Amino acid sequence: MHFFGHLKTVLSHKWQVFLLCKKVGIIRQGLTHDLSKFSPTEFLPGAKYYQGGKRSPNEQERLLFGYSAAWLHHKGRNRHHFEYWCDYNPKERKMMPVKMPVKYLAELLCDRIAASKIYQGKNYTDAFPLEYFLRGKPTRTIHPETSDFIEKMLTLLANEGEDKMISELKGLLKCNKGLESNY
Repeated sequence: MHFFGHLKTVLSHKWQVFLLCKKVGIIRQGLTHDLSKFSPTEFLPGAKYYQGGKRSPNEQERLLFGYSAAWLHHKGRNRHHFEYWCDYNPKERKMMPVKMPVKYLAELLCDRIAASKIYQGKNYTDAFPLEYFLRGKPTRTIHPETSDFIEKMLTLLANEGEDKMISELKGLLKCNKGLESNY
């Protein structure tokens, strides 16, 4: 087990997310971000399959078993993951992606930037979160408007920097106070 390496990665990530959430104005979400990672269901496999802080332990668990129990647990408890936002559509009679509320999209963006910073280290650039997002786009199950919004914000990050993207998010959150999603 790589207990302390995994713990350091999780805490570093949480800290980066908190700092970004604070800038955006969602401090409470920053404080409570990814608390499920400390549950035995997520933390123990994370330590067991720790990848040296270069990639998610969930990837190794997935390679070994065909799925990651830690990820399934995590995405089902954390609304900042677009995978959380799938529900049964009675009209279509199947599971379908649902449009994400703005406040969780803001946390998702903070999470994606923080993860990129942690995993890329000194190689991080503001373009990396967009590149990562676009690589997975062809196989992703996500509401189209949610996907477009994430891509728009990550493009803004890549082209104009973190401060500009955060400013846009803050303005959007202010305009959408009390609304579930309007972007």
